[in-house]
Amino acid sequence: MAEKATKGRRRHVPTRTCVACRQSDAKRDLVRIVRMPEGGVQLDPTGKKAGRGAYLCRRRSCWEQAFKRGSLEGALKTKISEADAAVLRAFAEALPAEPDVPADGASSEAPA
Repeated sequence: MAEKATKGRRRHVPTRTCVACRQSDAKRDLVRIVRMPEGGVQLDPTGKKAGRGAYLCRRRSCWEQAFKRGSLEGALKTKISEADAAVLRAFAEALPAEPDVPADGASSEAPA
């Protein structure tokens, strides 16, 4: 019976928008940052913590842009403390650097 229910349907995939680059992606592919009800800002790896949330891509450039422009603070509607910002910046530094070459390894330039 369960096979019949899933056969013709596609499962809904929730999407969210990165506060830095404004691109929509699957919720699971983004990182959630949450403003806790008791104060403070934390990473939310489960996506289920209570509080106001904002999402960022898993690209270091989006994190840098969010800090530089203040878009993360704007989305969370709070000032991020230095201690919380240090934790978020450490997480961003651990993200892989963005490659200059396309993912398939091919160069976009023609050989000379």
